[in-house]
Amino acid sequence: MIKPLLVAACALVAGASSLAQPQNFPAKPITFVVPFAAGTATDQIARALGTAVTAEARQPVVIDNKAGASGFIASQQVAKAPADGYTVLITTNTTHAANEHLFKKLPYDPVKDFAPVAGLGKGGQIMVVQPNFPAKSVAEFLALAKKEPGKYSFGSGSSSSRMAGELLQQMADIQLLHVPYKSNTLAVTDLLGGQIHMMITDSATGLPQVKGGKLRALGVSSATRSPLLPDVPTIDEAGVKGYEMGFWFAAYAPAGTPPAVVKRLNELLVNAARSSAARTAFYEPSGTEVFTTSPEELGRFQAAESQKWGRIVKAAGIQPE
Repeated sequence: MIKPLLVAACALVAGASSLAQPQNFPAKPITFVVPFAAGTATDQIARALGTAVTAEARQPVVIDNKAGASGFIASQQVAKAPADGYTVLITTNTTHAANEHLFKKLPYDPVKDFAPVAGLGKGGQIMVVQPNFPAKSVAEFLALAKKEPGKYSFGSGSSSSRMAGELLQQMADIQLLHVPYKSNTLAVTDLLGGQIHMMITDSATGLPQVKGGKLRALGVSSATRSPLLPDVPTIDEAGVKGYEMGFWFAAYAPAGTPPAVVKRLNELLVNAARSSAARTAFYEPSGTEVFTTSPEELGRFQAAESQKWGRIVKAAGIQPE
C-alpha cells in the first residue's frame, strides 16, 4: 500500500502546484516576441503594453524583435517555445490571417500551434507619397497610373500594406509595380528617398512623416476619416467606392499553455490596452482603436478574418509564393 499512497500523494502535490502556478503568474520576466522591426506599429504597441503589464504584474517584459520572412521567424520561435505563458507573440493579421493565403506552405500553423490570448487593437492605413509627387489627390494618382500602366511603384512591409495596394489596383483598375520590404519603416525610408512612388502604411508609421511634412497623405484606407487627419478623405470618398482595408493586433501564446495562465495573460493585456498609459503612449497618437477580446472571441475573430483575407487574395489574383 505504500507505493500507491506515495503516488497519490505526489499527484496531489503536483495538482496543487499546477493550481497554484497561475495565481503566482508571472513569477519571472515575460518575453513579447514581435515579428517586425523596431519602430514599426507592432513594436510600438508591444512596448506600450509591455510597460503597462510590467506595472501591474511587477515583472519585467522583454521585447524581442524577430523581423523578416513575413513573420515566419517570430511565429516559429513562439510556436516552439515552452507552453508556460512566458513567451507571447504580439502580432497582426499578417501572421495569423494573411500568410496562409499568400504562401503555399508555412513553417507554422496559425491555428494549431497557438493559443489565442487577446485582441489588442485595430487601425486604418494612410496612402502617402512624397510632397513633390505630381499627384495631389487619390484621383490624380489614379489618373497617372492609368496613363502609364506599370510605371509607378508601391512598397509594402506587411500583408496589410501589401493587400491595401493590391486592393487599390483591383478596384481602381490600375497597374502598379509592387516592391516588398521586411517592414513598413524600411519602405517609408525608400519612399522618402524616392526609390518608390507610393505606399499605404499603418498610421503609426506614416502619421509622423505626414505631420512632419516629409510625406503627403492622399487618403486613408478606413471606412471613416481619421480624427488625426480630418482633412484627408477616405479612399472610398476619393472615388474608389467600397474601398476599405484595415489591420489588427493580437496576442498569442504557444499551443498547450494552461487555460488559467492564458486567462491571466488575457487579464494583464486587456488591462494594459485599456490603461491610460498605453492610450497616451500608443493608441491615441497612432489613431489605433482599442480592440480587446477574450481568448475565445479572438479565436472566432481570427477564423472570420482568415476567410476574409483569403477572399481578398483570390480576388486580387495573387498566386501563393
